[in-house]
Amino acid sequence: MSAAAVEHPCDGKSALLKEAQRLAEKLPGYRIEIIGGELTVTPPPDGPHGDALSDLFVTFASLHGTESRVIQGIGVRLPDGPDDFAVPDLAVVDADYRDHLAEEGCYDPVVFRLVLEVTSSNYGNDLKKKVAAYAIAQIPVYVVIDRKKDRIHVLTDPFANEYRCHRVHAPGQRVVLPDSLGAEITLDAEAILAVGRP
Repeated sequence: MSAAAVEHPCDGKSALLKEAQRLAEKLPGYRIEIIGGELTVTPPPDGPHGDALSDLFVTFASLHGTESRVIQGIGVRLPDGPDDFAVPDLAVVDADYRDHLAEEGCYDPVVFRLVLEVTSSNYGNDLKKKVAAYAIAQIPVYVVIDRKKDRIHVLTDPFANEYRCHRVHAPGQRVVLPDSLGAEITLDAEAILAVGRP
């Protein structure tokens, strides 16, 4: 992870945002994000990470329709910094998300029903920085597939910079996600965690 100071030159783009764009061009396949005013660079994930995402996409398939869409790697504009944005592994968004393009290829957080991360090399971001960032953005549901500790975290009810409800599920448990998503979604913790293990 690297960080740069936030500056606002006269041309309207900060030095931090310009650096993020430069790195995105220079490092294809890497995830470039600005969270809490810090630039983060995450190397491409391993195969089990992608395999878990594929299984999760299938699980969420009933939400991919006329009311909502299930999208991998869609940018969300974060309101806690002038240039902040994140790119969750998977998101459930309102079907009209295209009408809510914020800037720099990111969308207004108001269209996000759920964001999901499968942990990789920037483990601390998923379980600390992104918790605060997604809560501030008022994203109703945040799910973390924690490959390091073999757990699934479901965070709901965002308030200020945290989620009021944080449920942790171990292998063997079934994870029932909130009805607010628009369909009944249940995750098999053992199956998802087993596929994602490096």
